[in-house]
Amino acid sequence: MVEVHDSSQNSLQNRPVLHVCVTCRQGGPGMDQPPGAQLYARLQALVQEAKALGQEAPIVLRQVQCLAACDRGCTAAIAMPERWTWLLGHLSAEKAEDLLAYAQLYANSARGTVMPSRRPVSLSNMVLGRIPAQLYDEQEPS
Repeated sequence: MVEVHDSSQNSLQNRPVLHVCVTCRQGGPGMDQPPGAQLYARLQALVQEAKALGQEAPIVLRQVQCLAACDRGCTAAIAMPERWTWLLGHLSAEKAEDLLAYAQLYANSARGTVMPSRRPVSLSNMVLGRIPAQLYDEQEPS
């Protein structure tokens, strides 16, 4: 699969990066096209549709091999500078449109928090964890 992203730094500042685990198989046996890869493919198609309509892609889409939440697959992580990073689970290709709607809400939030009441209903159980925007000062005094 081809990674879909815009290399311009300014563009990255305005859009969330969505890392989708393409190996997630929701705890099932190995398969040719696991559910995580199906989710990635559906999101990739939606991003391409937006571009074909002359719209900016709502996310920067990247695939990863594992997000270490195998019992809660399909999983993804969404991140932007100066916002919380969220680990998301219980996803599927059927939720791709709702995931993009959530990504828009995330991008428009001040700190990366989208209250549960504002999320699409299908994503009510998706939050597995969050990571602060900055875990430590890069140049801590010794």
